[in-house]
Amino acid sequence: MRRACRHERGAPPSPPAGEGWGEGVSVRETPQEERTLTLAFGSTSLASGSGKWSSRRPHASRPISAIAVFIAACLALSSTKAAELVPYTIVDDGIPASLTGSPGDAARGRALVLARATTCILCHSGPFPETRFQGDLAPDLAGSGNRWTESQLRLRLVDASRLNSDTIMPSYYRKDGLVRVGRNFAGKPILSAAEIEDIVAFLATLRD
Repeated sequence: MRRACRHERGAPPSPPAGEGWGEGVSVRETPQEERTLTLAFGSTSLASGSGKWSSRRPHASRPISAIAVFIAACLALSSTKAAELVPYTIVDDGIPASLTGSPGDAARGRALVLARATTCILCHSGPFPETRFQGDLAPDLAGSGNRWTESQLRLRLVDASRLNSDTIMPSYYRKDGLVRVGRNFAGKPILSAAEIEDIVAFLATLRD
């Protein structure tokens, strides 16, 4: 006599030793039951000997796929917006106006200066006693706030090549006309406008 299916009403009998229940169906489905359940739930069980083990729960792939597509679209949109450069005006040897329209955050700027992966500490040294292996290819950042105005600091970060075409300092807020650009930064600036302003705010505090 065929063992009851867990889809039927009532509690199922315990399986004999060596046998177990599939999730949602017994291990002795008839071919007709197997086809019916497969059509209903889009999966197969171990009972059929084909396909992968399945929980027989309705597939959630469509909602998950829709969410994944939505998230990917949002990320692509945000990346596109991040790659759009804010227009700025160079006056003499600086950029007087904030790229964001407001002052940056000096605490965040300090963290960015010490981020070895992208910014200043690779080439510059400074008043950072807790940081080992500081750079020695460029001027010490100590006293930056005395040597340069915020306007001058901003241009040096945005595009130092405007001041010295032979500089080895990266153009942190530029995406065109560059050579040997890392794959992660192709088509977009290294730093955002807000990050530029944070670093300017911090460097302006470094006074002798």
